[in-house]
Amino acid sequence: MKLSELKGQMRRVNVKGRVREISSPRDVVTRFGEARVATAVLVDDSGEIKLSLWNDQIDMVSVGDEVEVENGYVTEFRGEAQLNVGRYGRLKVNK
Repeated sequence: MKLSELKGQMRRVNVKGRVREISSPRDVVTRFGEARVATAVLVDDSGEIKLSLWNDQIDMVSVGDEVEVENGYVTEFRGEAQLNVGRYGRLKVNK
């Protein structure tokens, strides 16, 4: 699937892309306790999407890495589609 095809509320998403940039991690409080979150911009030849990275995922990924998201899902935040790995998804990094 291409990044340009991703729309809000999609489930079971499998995509590949290259990390163009990563924001600085920030600390947030969730219902499960404290966590770190960062936003990466994932690009392919069709477009781009923001990818949420949580805790250990932040350290796995660097700018320029090829990444694969398996069984992810898409949400909309402030009118923008955002890709999430989620509890049942998997983030694979091909350095």
